[in-house]
Amino acid sequence: MTKIDIISGFLGAGKTTFIKKMLEDVFQGEKIVLIENEFGEIGIDGGFLKDSGIEISELNSGCICCSLVGDFGKNLREVMERFHPDRILIEPSGVGKLSDVMKSVQEVEEENEVRLNGRISVVNTAKAVKQMKAFGEFFNNQIEYATVVVLSRTQNVKPEKTEEVVTAIREKNSKAAIITTPWDDIDGTQIYKVIEQQKSLEEELMDEHHHHEHHHEEGHECHHGHAHHEGHHHAHDHHHEEHHHAHDHHHEHGEDCTCGCHDHDHHHHADEVFTSWGKETPHVFTKENIECAMKAFCETEDYGMILRAKGMVPGEDGRWIYFDMVDGEYELRSGEPDYTGRLCVIGTDLKEEKLNELFGI
Repeated sequence: MTKIDIISGFLGAGKTTFIKKMLEDVFQGEKIVLIENEFGEIGIDGGFLKDSGIEISELNSGCICCSLVGDFGKNLREVMERFHPDRILIEPSGVGKLSDVMKSVQEVEEENEVRLNGRISVVNTAKAVKQMKAFGEFFNNQIEYATVVVLSRTQNVKPEKTEEVVTAIREKNSKAAIITTPWDDIDGTQIYKVIEQQKSLEEELMDEHHHHEHHHEEGHECHHGHAHHEGHHHAHDHHHEEHHHAHDHHHEHGEDCTCGCHDHDHHHHADEVFTSWGKETPHVFTKENIECAMKAFCETEDYGMILRAKGMVPGEDGRWIYFDMVDGEYELRSGEPDYTGRLCVIGTDLKEEKLNELFGI
């Protein structure tokens, strides 16, 4: 039986860093497949994880809002047949809802001999309260459906801030375990023990619940088939948070659109709130070019409200420039060459023409 762990987290929470830590500390010797589900046209994280020596399966093509359920099941079957992994790690988009990914896995559990294991949400302690207020519908969903919440950057904030964030998380989810120790001070195996314990606890509670339900339903007509149908319909309605709204990849919803994106409840979808601009380019940059762009994103709204910018591009000195900007902070580093330069910007009200000009492409 292949275990599936979902590692969710809002934009820039530190999901990739957390996955690297778990690969190094916990999953050595296991056959691992990482499935990424990026929001946007360009899959960036694959480049950061290549040196871990694991297989990357990016779900970046097509209109995800129309085909996530089908694609996911097909992709999972292919992964199982080709690699027979011990474990699959799913890294959803930062603006995706954990509940959707969770339902996708549950729908294919039995037929594919996989079992949903941990539902982990990585939370940036320094930004959590602000993000909770600004993007509550997406951020809070990742908290509410998690079995374990892992706080990142607790070493960079005062203890009172960590306590404030823990209190806010507890209001959304009273059962999840919350990891507050800085990552450098704790081994990944300790974190994973908590993930496994939470899974066991959840299964015990589910067993008790089913036993309780069975006890009360004896002698009554069974409505399980109808309930299952409703549950499936609900899951299908909500599997389209991560539709690409990227450059040259717009999906217009006309009056006759049949993609199923129009459920008539009041849930918003990622493509209604966030937009993504992505480019693959051989263009050569200087460090000053990229630094200038990052500062503009952090200090102005000239290019829209930029929540995240990430990528790797060739530099003039022959070294590649890797950049990562989230919520007013950025970092640049040198990295290994990739097959071509890639940039991805996520935010609201993006000005695509100005972004093209800024990067000279």
